[in-house]
Amino acid sequence: MKVYINNKFLLRFRDSLTLLPGNLASLGDTLCPELGSKGSIQHENLVVSDLQVNSENLINYLRQDILLLGGVMLKAQEINWSKYQIDVEDVMTISALSLKIFRKLYFDDNAFHINIPTRNQDTFIRRGYYGGHVDVYKPNGENLYYYDVNSLYPFIMKSYPMPSGEPVWKNNLESVELDSLFGFIEAYVVCPKTISRPFLPYKDKMGTLIFPTGKFIGVFYSEELKFARDLGYKIIPLRGYMFEKKSSPFEGFISDLYESRLEAKKRGDVPMTFIYKILMNSLYGRFGMNPESIVTEICNQEKYEEILLMDNFQSADKLNDDYYIVNYISNSQIVDDTEWKAPKHSAVQLSAAITACARIHMYPYISRSDCYYTDTDSIVLGSPLSDDLVSSKEMDETVAVEKVESTFPRPFRMDSQPWPTSGTNYASSS
Repeated sequence: MKVYINNKFLLRFRDSLTLLPGNLASLGDTLCPELGSKGSIQHENLVVSDLQVNSENLINYLRQDILLLGGVMLKAQEINWSKYQIDVEDVMTISALSLKIFRKLYFDDNAFHINIPTRNQDTFIRRGYYGGHVDVYKPNGENLYYYDVNSLYPFIMKSYPMPSGEPVWKNNLESVELDSLFGFIEAYVVCPKTISRPFLPYKDKMGTLIFPTGKFIGVFYSEELKFARDLGYKIIPLRGYMFEKKSSPFEGFISDLYESRLEAKKRGDVPMTFIYKILMNSLYGRFGMNPESIVTEICNQEKYEEILLMDNFQSADKLNDDYYIVNYISNSQIVDDTEWKAPKHSAVQLSAAITACARIHMYPYISRSDCYYTDTDSIVLGSPLSDDLVSSKEMDETVAVEKVESTFPRPFRMDSQPWPTSGTNYASSS
């Protein structure tokens, strides 16, 4: 957030959490352990009357906080500049940094054109942008096995074809063969009640994501519609935006970061291992940024009164007699395409395709009769997976790294911790 006084730039606030996700204590231990630990204070026990008595300890605590945050940001700057010649002050978030690296070193627009959707295109395709599949099928059990997928979204980004080029609108698709379509399709869907673990998602009137049986209409990625048809769903395509099907533009980006992360692990370079991991996992969400976002401004009385009358006004607080801090939603209730101001690199078709393919990838494990629970990239099973699918964290580090390198990425790893229990005896998968 930028602060202006009398139209003169005064200062800028930056949130380090958006660039380096994680708490400061962990970041300090990872990136600059030589600066010491963060320390702690008992916030819940502090009262105003005790502040003066504890002032020395509190000031020392704050000084260490500032020292650590400065050290963390300098280390992040050093790493990114030496590796990619990118200044972290030029980006606001880790996803923006990841995108900058992708565009600078790996992206070829001639080989794979990424279209920035118009308002109508974004609105339609975003209806088919769903998150991960979260469900509980059996609420309790004993001797269960918890598995977490190894780099699910990066694996999908590297391995699956993606929608490329300018989208083409197609109407009256009822008689068109589904296998000939590639893109985002509004379809009439019938899920038989015989399917005990439904696959296709649906958002109800409250915006809750469910996976129902029965009849419904929704927008879906063509590949998940084909997958659902093969499971026994009845699919009637109606209309949608078609894209060109091309090999993923992310293969080099993901492969190089993954290999760099493994090399950093081998040499015991914890900071670089951490940086490579968050860069690899942050790119896909950047393309799915919602064009409707909260804008915060510090403004004078005249501007405040103007914003107050806007339909997209959210809230305001008075700072003093002359200035207010106000919040409003950008791109809200836009009716004219000329007023549309989508995020510069928003391409929701890519994020929607990645999450859809991730659900396809997970379904064979979700549909097992012994699946108790599933999250976006994890499952709880009543019996173990075969050894060829699992990389144990209990193995010798060198052996584990070599096995991962030779089978990028191994689909699952065992979690060394037991599945959380509440009076029920759950067994660790390890």
